[in-house]
Amino acid sequence: MADGEPGVTPERIVDTLQAFQRTEALRAAIELDLFSALAEGVDALPALAKRLRCSERGLRALLNFLVTLGFVSKDGDRYRAAPDAARYLDRRSPAFLGDSAAFYTSPTFREGFLETAEAVRRGGSDPERVDSMRPDHPVWVEYARAMAPLFRGAADSLAGIVLARTPSPRKVLDVAAGHGLFGIAVARRAPSAEVTAVDWPAVLELAKAHAEEAGVGDRYHTVAGSAFDAPLGGPYDAILVANFLHHFGTARVDEVLRRLADALATGGWLAIVEFVPNDDRVTPPSVARFGLSMVATTPTGDVYTFPELAQRLASAGFASPSLHALARSPERAVIAQKARA
Repeated sequence: MADGEPGVTPERIVDTLQAFQRTEALRAAIELDLFSALAEGVDALPALAKRLRCSERGLRALLNFLVTLGFVSKDGDRYRAAPDAARYLDRRSPAFLGDSAAFYTSPTFREGFLETAEAVRRGGSDPERVDSMRPDHPVWVEYARAMAPLFRGAADSLAGIVLARTPSPRKVLDVAAGHGLFGIAVARRAPSAEVTAVDWPAVLELAKAHAEEAGVGDRYHTVAGSAFDAPLGGPYDAILVANFLHHFGTARVDEVLRRLADALATGGWLAIVEFVPNDDRVTPPSVARFGLSMVATTPTGDVYTFPELAQRLASAGFASPSLHALARSPERAVIAQKARA
């Protein structure tokens, strides 16, 4: 490419190399509770600085940075939160997602991406340095604590898809339950359902607390351990496995799917929630990018297209897979039925 070609600038390169500044600016705003103050009507710099106990100089710089990102608008000397920031980052909002910052910016993921080049060379993270799949890893307690609000819409959407196929399930298994919202959503809509959640002990304490808050604690049971070797029981009418398979390569995916097929009643339904890219593996962009996250933070994790998941399901004894959108989520659900004998 010739020097000086019209329209070609280094702006995108420089902007991407400095992208960490965007993360830290938004994280600082959440930590300071800036968006709650704006929601209260405190919108002028001197009053905001007093309310947040910040210097005017520092807060001015942060506010103006956030204006350039679109999280805040400025009219004269007054500031206002953008609609998405007002909905999701005001601590008083029922949709508040600010606590998720602790998970998204956790040391596990930061350290993983600091070693991206080496992870790309290896085809995965160095398990001696970064491995989010280590048993009882503390990051999953943070996940269960912080990420529940992000999945309420998706959980309710998945429950509708599952219950359309098995309207009155008696036994439901929630694998790697995390916050527990997927199993809880089924229990709330199906009074017949007894839900068993599998995860690490500390994570299950939080899932159980969420079940109690939802009023289904008496029908919510737990099994501590790994989905690969914990006693699953069964047979179940439906099994949910959300945000789990992408942490593993195909051999381990096949292993756990066969195990789940053994725990599922003949004719029962398996519901998978995953980041499922289109067949080109570069769209939708936010889903496609997740593949690099798995390379940077797990030894063998990956994203799988729908045809790839359908192949894995068929080899494990499932039939009739279908792909479904989930409400307010970039993830999708893959539903399949245990083949009848």
